[in-house]
Amino acid sequence: MDIIYILINEAIPGYVKIGRTSNLEQRIRDLDTAGVPLPFECFYACTVRDAVFVETQLFEAFSTHRLRPRREFFEIAPESAVAALKLAEIENVTPKKDFVETPEDQQALNLARMRRATFNFQMVNIPVGAELVFSRDENIKAKVINNRSIEYNGAVTSLSESARSILNNDYPVAGTYYWKFEGETLDERRRRLENEA
Repeated sequence: MDIIYILINEAIPGYVKIGRTSNLEQRIRDLDTAGVPLPFECFYACTVRDAVFVETQLFEAFSTHRLRPRREFFEIAPESAVAALKLAEIENVTPKKDFVETPEDQQALNLARMRRATFNFQMVNIPVGAELVFSRDENIKAKVINNRSIEYNGAVTSLSESARSILNNDYPVAGTYYWKFEGETLDERRRRLENEA
């Protein structure tokens, strides 16, 4: 059964790559070429019954956000693609680790994630005490307790560490992709406010 994947790349913020494959690890490794500064990360992947049909429908659904007709890159929030893909999902097969060639590649990827993770609630006009919801399960909630931290599950933590824990990932994640406020992910909110400024 084929897999539909949603990939992100810290070197290309704001864009996702949507595609299909029968071998996800090999596909991610194949995309790590000299023309791309950082390895791709699998944001989400799942098996579907008819991958050609599902991929075509996703491309159609996000066609107004597609960069070039023959490229699989879309200027959308990754969670928007996940929400659409879940309609056809049979099994979530998102890997819990990165696929990189060398320890240096992993180090570069982790450093890029840390830089991207520089975020505070003041920059997006979210007050202390505000409630956040997790994008993949709106029953999971957290409370903003200061400009950089949240309270989740009775403990003070970061957006990224809480998201990594919920997703049960072995690698760091950008928490702003997963936590939502007033219906949009924190990453979407940051980008919207930056564009309006």
